[in-house]
Amino acid sequence: MTERPQPSVLPPVIAPVVPSDVPVGLLSPIVLAYVGDAVFEVYIRQRLIAVGSRKPHELHRAATKYVSAAAQAKLLQRWSSLLTEEEADIVRRGRNTKSGQPPRNADPADYRQATALECLVGYLYYQGNGERLEQLMDLAFAETARAH
Repeated sequence: MTERPQPSVLPPVIAPVVPSDVPVGLLSPIVLAYVGDAVFEVYIRQRLIAVGSRKPHELHRAATKYVSAAAQAKLLQRWSSLLTEEEADIVRRGRNTKSGQPPRNADPADYRQATALECLVGYLYYQGNGERLEQLMDLAFAETARAH
């Protein structure tokens, strides 16, 4: 019998890996929003799939209720009174950053708020604060459940 080669020691795919020379709080808001966008999308997709099996086009339609700039702006507004001072500062940095031209179908103010939300999600993710991220994401789904 041959011995199986040992896998290289790599972090899980979804585990935060940040540059070792830059503290998370000093990462560019654009970088935080970039990763936050992906993390937010994964959370939304996982939650939607956990609710029940759906066809891909139904999943996509359901996901757009959460990931559009307008939806993220509304969600950030619901979160705002619950944020710590540190989280509010990250949101401010994200909202005030120059993140490029908003998509044609997005309101520029909503786009800035969505960037701020994604910046916060990226920050919490890189901080390894999954518990706090879960709390905030629970609020996103709790509000939607009450609306139906």
